[in-house]
Amino acid sequence: MLDWLLQFDSDVLVYLNSLGSESWDGLWLFLTKQFNWIPLFLVIFYLVFKNLGWRHAILAIVMIALLITITDQTTNLAKNYFQRFRPCNAPDIKDIIRIVKHRSSFSFFSGHASNSMASAFFLYKVLKPYFKSKWLYIIFLWPLVFAYSRIYLGLHYPLDILSGFAWGIFTASLVLVLYRYLRGKFFTQAKQG
Repeated sequence: MLDWLLQFDSDVLVYLNSLGSESWDGLWLFLTKQFNWIPLFLVIFYLVFKNLGWRHAILAIVMIALLITITDQTTNLAKNYFQRFRPCNAPDIKDIIRIVKHRSSFSFFSGHASNSMASAFFLYKVLKPYFKSKWLYIIFLWPLVFAYSRIYLGLHYPLDILSGFAWGIFTASLVLVLYRYLRGKFFTQAKQG
């Protein structure tokens, strides 16, 4: 069963990766860098501060920093435990895929996917009560595009991405519990004082 799943994962990667072309490589290299997403982060932080107030927003940002630390470190632990080769290094497919970027670290599971989905899911849950519009779902475009860039570049398999998304949602759910506890305690004490 596992062999079939891994083969299917490789086949899907080969198909998705082959959809790329040199004319689009620059765009996907740009999209895969966290630094290039700073304008989006600034807009999100603006929305957080505008809708939550500065004290509540600072708590949310501290929780996001904690969340990214947790997902980043646990992703590194998983990569070192499973030691799955990145597609660009995998002997069975590295010669048949488009390798746009090369990394020597391991692949399972994607840190880009786990960090971006964790942040997006957390922010969605925090901001949802303040937005009556369904447009808030657009926040999930970021992790989808960000993670797909890893497949396009030949750095991750689709299961690396899906597992990263699942791990991101799980860790975000745990940090949300802490956030809600601290928010209740922090704001309850502030109102009493």
